Amino acid sequence: MRALTYHGTHDVRVETVPDPEIINPRDAVIEVTATAICGSDLHLYDGVIPGMMPGDILGHEFMGRVVETGPASTLKKGQRVVVPFTISCGKCFHCMKQQYSACDNSNPVETQDLTEPLYGHALSGLFGYSHLTGGYPGGQAQYVRVPYSDVGPIVIPDGLEDEQVLFLSDILPTGWMAAENCDIEEGDTVAVWGCGPVGLFAVQSALIMGAHQVIAIDHYPHRLELARKFGAKVIDYRQTHVLEALMEMTGGFGPDAVIDAVGMESHGLTPDNVLDRAKQTVGIGADRGHALRQAILACRKGGRISMPGVYGGFLDKFPLGAFMEKGLQWRTGQTHVQKYSKDLLRRIGEGEVDTTFLISHRLSLEEAPEGYRNFHGNQNEWTKVVMTP
Repeated sequence: MRALTYHGTHDVRVETVPDPEIINPRDAVIEVTATAICGSDLHLYDGVIPGMMPGDILGHEFMGRVVETGPASTLKKGQRVVVPFTISCGKCFHCMKQQYSACDNSNPVETQDLTEPLYGHALSGLFGYSHLTGGYPGGQAQYVRVPYSDVGPIVIPDGLEDEQVLFLSDILPTGWMAAENCDIEEGDTVAVWGCGPVGLFAVQSALIMGAHQVIAIDHYPHRLELARKFGAKVIDYRQTHVLEALMEMTGGFGPDAVIDAVGMESHGLTPDNVLDRAKQTVGIGADRGHALRQAILACRKGGRISMPGVYGGFLDKFPLGAFMEKGLQWRTGQTHVQKYSKDLLRRIGEGEVDTTFLISHRLSLEEAPEGYRNFHGNQNEWTKVVMTP
């Protein structure tokens, strides 16, 4: 089959690789009909997430048609399914608590050992995302083996197109969980740093959940315009002093809740972020935390912090004093996709949640390297890339 493979920083190639096979009784094999490039894929593309090997198959946002099943799979051949990017067994302590992205069994023992020294516990398995998370082949390919196929895949009813439901794999539930983690109350102002795909879904989700005011912060004009269309107020951080603007827009109070949808490669021209970038470039310290620092300083006393943005290592100059003295609460983590799948599928079917607005470019799988280059280098126009094998 054909698949997009990793070969180093800014080097991805479409190559012929072996077809996947059923290994375990709960496996299924999916013929991919649509797959997308995620902002998290760019962390791999930039070489700031360790644990990638030459030839690894990329991609964790995908859907397709079931072509083969193991004897314990609950799927049937021919069904259309969206596959969550989190691989979850459904039976461990965490899965039973609907903490699917903390699954104890989805990361093989040999790769669990890589993460325990870094994180204190083994990470769970993810598709197409480093041997720290299991080294599973990803979905930017013609076919994918799906472990625990009786737990993860979302069966799609007739009448919904691939592009309407594809983002159930990651970014839609991620934005939804980010808003849910804000514990939004009537009258709340929610500020969202980053108007990439997750940030825009967080904006939409916060408004659906009843936020009185959502303020979106970015510097790409097109992305800010997309946020504005949902009803958000916007701040261009290159034109405006963000903290001053937020205080003015909230009557000197500060946002009730803040969402960091940027993560480990935040931009900005402040001296601290320039130093972060230098450290990240030479491999000393993994994360650039300018957006997170700013969000903590902006949040009102007693407020809530939600962080769907991906961080991989250590962060310097963390404003711990502000976090403690202001009495803030903080919730984060990889998304428990399976927890939200049915509800979000219903909302898509009823027209409450829009997903296709985000798609800017449609490419073939063979054009994936071009898609990566442009999604990385031209983020104003390239808001979301969907590919078909």
